Amino acid sequence: MFDAAIIEAIVLTLELAAVTTVVLLLVGVPLAWWLARGKTRGKEVVAVLISLPIVLPPTVLGFYLLIAMGPNSPVTALIGRSLPFTFEGLVVGSTLYSLPFVVNPIRNAFEAMGQRQWEAAATLRAGPLDAFFNVAFPLALPGILTGAILGFAHTMGEFGVVLMIGGSIPGETKVLSIAIFDFVETLQWGKAHMLAAVMLAMSFAVILAMRMVERRFASMRP
Repeated sequence: MFDAAIIEAIVLTLELAAVTTVVLLLVGVPLAWWLARGKTRGKEVVAVLISLPIVLPPTVLGFYLLIAMGPNSPVTALIGRSLPFTFEGLVVGSTLYSLPFVVNPIRNAFEAMGQRQWEAAATLRAGPLDAFFNVAFPLALPGILTGAILGFAHTMGEFGVVLMIGGSIPGETKVLSIAIFDFVETLQWGKAHMLAAVMLAMSFAVILAMRMVERRFASMRP
């Protein structure tokens, strides 16, 4: 049913979404905790910067990422290679573009936790790390799972940023959204319909999973 090029695009899309989601959680959970519980001045400025991709055109973000990761940039000098038009570059761009969809629900979950449980952990002489992993993390788990699902889904559906910093290199940067665009440009409507249906089914499954997670945790509340 699917030829090798289509299967390659599907696998690459899932791989990008999975790797990006892991990176988003590693970055997003501590960042959301700091935004929710930290007392540092100016943290709302950081929150605004994180949320910019929600309203910023993807081409603008992609353009600045091209400059930031280009051959003459400090990033390239530091790591010894140029990241645009590579899978690693897509991961960086996808992480920045999907960050608000992960950080914001996790931050809301931490803020909704309140002070009482945290103070109770302190009275039991729990250290900050113990209190975080044994109290805060379990209470915020619904928000963390929601953020992970949203980050995965948003990464799967990216187009503008991916096109700007990745182009359309088969097996390297040609994800589903780019493959659909290429098929439409070359008037291969059958293949475009096929991939669009795959994207629709995957998006439906991800949103359904998020709803099931929310209902599951809602049923567990006292």
